[in-house]
Amino acid sequence: MDTNLQKYMAFLKTVEYGSFTKAAEVLHYSQSGISRMIGDLEREWNLSVLERGRSGVSLTSEGIKVLPFVQNVCREYQNLQEQIDRQCGLESGLIRIGTISSIATHWLPSVIKKFQRDFPNIEYELLSGDYGEIEEWLLAGRVDCGFLLLPASAELEITPLKRDEMMVILPQDHPLADCETFPLKALEEEPFMLLERGEKSQVSELLRQRGLHPKVRFITLDDYAIMSMVESGLGISILPDLILQRTPYRIVKKPLAAPAYRELGLAMRDSKTASAAVKKFLTYVLKETTNGIIKRTI
Repeated sequence: MDTNLQKYMAFLKTVEYGSFTKAAEVLHYSQSGISRMIGDLEREWNLSVLERGRSGVSLTSEGIKVLPFVQNVCREYQNLQEQIDRQCGLESGLIRIGTISSIATHWLPSVIKKFQRDFPNIEYELLSGDYGEIEEWLLAGRVDCGFLLLPASAELEITPLKRDEMMVILPQDHPLADCETFPLKALEEEPFMLLERGEKSQVSELLRQRGLHPKVRFITLDDYAIMSMVESGLGISILPDLILQRTPYRIVKKPLAAPAYRELGLAMRDSKTASAAVKKFLTYVLKETTNGIIKRTI
């Protein structure tokens, strides 16, 4: 993207969110980078367009006047990009996606619905597996892009997406069902259902890091089996919050007293050789996960 257009986008997002920090998160820049771009614009235009304050930023009277023109430039640039996309292979094609079950259930339907609305002739192939399998598929060229637990292989190009909080799940009648946060030591006091997915098990790693040794009674790679057993009162467990969205099971979820997270990203083997459809698909994934975005590290 042209440098001036990047500055214009920084200006629009800062106005939209009233914050340099939030604009930086959405556009994958540092806060200082966004602030610097706005400062460059003000020097180039010889205008003060934003009022800085403790509660955030707001438009000055001069900023209000130039805003519609900046919006129009960015809108026309988007129209240009869409036309180029249509002429560069987005009329048809196939996107092969490696995914874990929670993302296939809770993110992808919305992303694909919006992408299909704009590019109706694109086809999709979803391969569901664990993180290790998805890495192997990416490196072997079996899939075009894949959702992974971070950090991932240095051979892949990673776009960080979301910090997903790890939650304790309990039967509804559990004595600690009304607690605000779940005490770590209480994890060792009753039967534990452990979710294991290949070599990268975020639950086992979390327990190891906290020096916890729960009474593991059941190990499975099926998160729905875990929820069913917890509902039946067979024990407690820890699952990522994304898995627990719209769950049909009568269980209670609680954050840990010392919060823990998994970081999710979308990986490609080489963005330079990725198809136009795959590159555009990435932008739709980023839009869907904006609310939980983490700063880009590559």
